[in-house]
Amino acid sequence: MSAPIKVDVWSDIACPWCFIGKRKFEAGAAEFGGEVEVEYHSYELSPDTPVDFDGSEQDYLVTRGFPADQIGGMLARVTGIAESVGLHYDYDALQHTNTVLGHQLIHYAKSHGRQLEMKERLLAAYFEEGKHVGRIDDLADLAAEIGLDRADVVRSLTAEEYLSDVRADQALALEYGIQGVPFFVIDGRYGVSGAQDAATFARVLNQVRDEKESVA
Repeated sequence: MSAPIKVDVWSDIACPWCFIGKRKFEAGAAEFGGEVEVEYHSYELSPDTPVDFDGSEQDYLVTRGFPADQIGGMLARVTGIAESVGLHYDYDALQHTNTVLGHQLIHYAKSHGRQLEMKERLLAAYFEEGKHVGRIDDLADLAAEIGLDRADVVRSLTAEEYLSDVRADQALALEYGIQGVPFFVIDGRYGVSGAQDAATFARVLNQVRDEKESVA
C-alpha cells in the first residue's frame, strides 16, 4: 500500500468558489481512486468584515466595489454553478460575517480529528442554510452537531486558543504566493488554483502517483 497523497487546501468559509471547489476536488479524487489525505488551511478573503454586517450580500458586494447593476447576474451565475455540483446556495438568507472565529473552530476540530466534517458543516450552514457563522454561540451549536463538546468549543473560541494557528496558515499562504482561494497544494509540489474541473484534479493526482511509483 502506497502512502496517501497529501493535499493542503487554503480556503475561506465565506468563499462561494471554495465550496464549489471542494465538491469538484472530491469528484476528482473519486475519479482518481487512490487514497488522499486532505488538510484545510485558513485564508480570510475580507478580514475587515464586521461580525454582524448590516445588509444583504448584494449590499456587502457594493461596499467591496462591485457594480450594483451587475451583482444580481453574478450571484445567479455562481448559484447555477453551485447547483451543477449539488449545492443549493441561498443568497437571500446568507448572513455575511467575519470568518476568523470559524477558522479557529476548524483548527479546534482538527485537533479532535473532525476537521473535514467541521469545514463541510460551516460551508453548508453559511451558503445553504442562512446560519450565522461568526459568533461563538452559533459556532458552538454547529460544532455540537458534529459531535464536538459545545462547552469546550466556547472555552476555546473565547480564549482564541487557535488564533495563532490561523495566522500561521495565513503566513504560509503569503510565503507560497497564494493570492486567492481555493488553492490546492498537492504533494507539497503542485499548486492548483481555483475551482477547477474534477478531471483536472484527477489528472494531477494521477501524475503525482505515477511519479511516486517511478521513483519507488
